[in-house]
Amino acid sequence: MNMAGFYDESISNGLGWRAVLFVSGCPHNCPGCQNKAAQDFQYGQAFHKDEIIQRIKENSILKGVTISGGEPLCPENIADVLDFIRTVKKEKPNFNIWCYTGYTMEQLENRKDPITDQCLAEINVLVDGRFVEQKKNPTLKFRGSENQRIIDVKNSLKNNKIVQLAI
Repeated sequence: MNMAGFYDESISNGLGWRAVLFVSGCPHNCPGCQNKAAQDFQYGQAFHKDEIIQRIKENSILKGVTISGGEPLCPENIADVLDFIRTVKKEKPNFNIWCYTGYTMEQLENRKDPITDQCLAEINVLVDGRFVEQKKNPTLKFRGSENQRIIDVKNSLKNNKIVQLAI
C-alpha cells in the first residue's frame, strides 16, 4: 500500500485530536474529488507502518486515528488498513478509529468478505458514501456532501441497522 500523506495532528478529520493516514488508490473517480492525485495507487510513498505507529505512540495529545484516501476500504488496500488499525489498537487501546470511504455501509456489509467484516468491527466511526459534487455543502462537519453519513459502526453492527451520529 502506498501512502498519499500523513498528518501527525488534526482536528478537522474527526472528533478530537487525531492522526490522519491518507492511503493511495481509489476506484471511484468522483467528480470534484478534493484529493484527485490520491486516486492513483502509485501516488505518494510506500507506507511504512512501524514508522507511522511510532509517530502516533510519541504524540500524547492524540485521541484517535482517521484513515482516509484515496479509498482505504477498496480490495487493494483493506488488508493493510486492517493490519494498521489492529496495530494502532494494540499500542493505543483507548484510541477510536474513524474511516472515510466512498462505499456505503450497506455495500461493505454486502461484500460478505471476512477481511471487510473484520475491518468494520475495528472501526468506531465510518463516514460513508461517494462525494457528490451536486450535493456539496461546505457547512457540514466532517463530510463534503449531503449524501454522506457519519455512522456509529459499533452500534450499527450490534443493532443490525444504520445508526448515524448527530454531529
